[in-house]
Amino acid sequence: MLEIQDLSKSYGKYLAVDKVNFFIPDGQVGVLLGPNGAGKSTIIKCIAGLLRYTGRIGIQAIDAKTLEAKRLFAYVPEIPSMFEALTVREHIEYIRRAYNSNVTDEEIEAMLSRFDLDDKQDKLGNELSKGMMQKVSICCALAVKPKVILLDEPMVGLDPKAIKELKEVVKELRDQGVTVLISTHMLEMVENLWDVMFVMEKSHIIGSYNKAEAGEKDLDDLFFEMTGSWETDGDS
Repeated sequence: MLEIQDLSKSYGKYLAVDKVNFFIPDGQVGVLLGPNGAGKSTIIKCIAGLLRYTGRIGIQAIDAKTLEAKRLFAYVPEIPSMFEALTVREHIEYIRRAYNSNVTDEEIEAMLSRFDLDDKQDKLGNELSKGMMQKVSICCALAVKPKVILLDEPMVGLDPKAIKELKEVVKELRDQGVTVLISTHMLEMVENLWDVMFVMEKSHIIGSYNKAEAGEKDLDDLFFEMTGSWETDGDS
C-alpha cells in the first residue's frame, strides 16, 4: 500500500504541493493526473525520496524515509539514468545486490527477453538509446520485486511492443498484490489499467475516482469533468 498524508513541498515562497492526501491499497493501480504546474512531478520526486518534504509517506505502513521501506519500493523515472561503464546485465546485478533481492537468473533472463534486451546484455550504459535505457530501468525496478512501484511517464520513448509488454506487467503486478502508481499525461495508455485516479490542480488533489464507481465514463471524460482543457507537454 501507498499512503500520502498532508504532503507539502515548497520551493522558496512557492508552494508546489499543499497538504496532499491519497491512498492506494495492495493490488490496485493508481494514476496521478494533472495539467502543467499542478505539482504532479513534485509528488513523484517526494515519494521517490529525491526531495525533502513535510507530511508523511508510507510504504506498506512503514515510513518511506526508512531503509526498510526503501527495500520494498521501486521507481521508474521519466528520464532514465544509466551508469556509463556498466553493461545492461551489470545494472540489474547491481540492483539485485543492493536490494538483496531473491530474483533468480532465470527471472532476469525472462525479463530481458520480454523487453528485447537479451541480445543487448553486454552493451554499456553510454551505448543505449533512450528507449533501451527505459527498458533497462523497468527491468531494474522489477528485479527489486517491490511491494510498491512508481512509474513516472513510463511509456514515453517505448516502442509499441514494449508498451504492450509493460501494460501486461502492470496487470501481473496488480494480480500479485503489488501497489502501482503511474504518473502520466498519456490518458489512453492507462485507460484499461487504472483502479483509482487522482487529479491534481494548483498544488492540490481536486478529486479522485474509483473505477468501480465510474460507470460507463472513460478516463478522458472523468478527467476533463474536473479540469477542463489542459496542456499535454511538460509538467511540474
